[in-house]
Amino acid sequence: MDKVVYFNNLFSIYKELLTNREQEIFSYYYEENLSMGEIALNEEVSRSFIGNMVKRTEKKLEELESTLKIYEKNQKILEISKEITEENIRIRLLDLIH
Repeated sequence: MDKVVYFNNLFSIYKELLTNREQEIFSYYYEENLSMGEIALNEEVSRSFIGNMVKRTEKKLEELESTLKIYEKNQKILEISKEITEENIRIRLLDLIH
């Protein structure tokens, strides 16, 4: 899976468990597609600070997923929903993950 898509998915699930600063920097990088240099310039910090923050936040998101497995469970529900032909059941399963 594409790294950007994967981390955006993790971010949407676990965002509230991150600090405001982690949310802000991660959002600039992954959601707004700003370069580390652009973020560093806007935030008046070094590029290496931004790089470290992004890597640290990626690691934190991966650790959260490793423990809680919400993304993994959502993916399994999506796979199961593809096999279900009754629309009302399929919709109810999809509601679980949204």
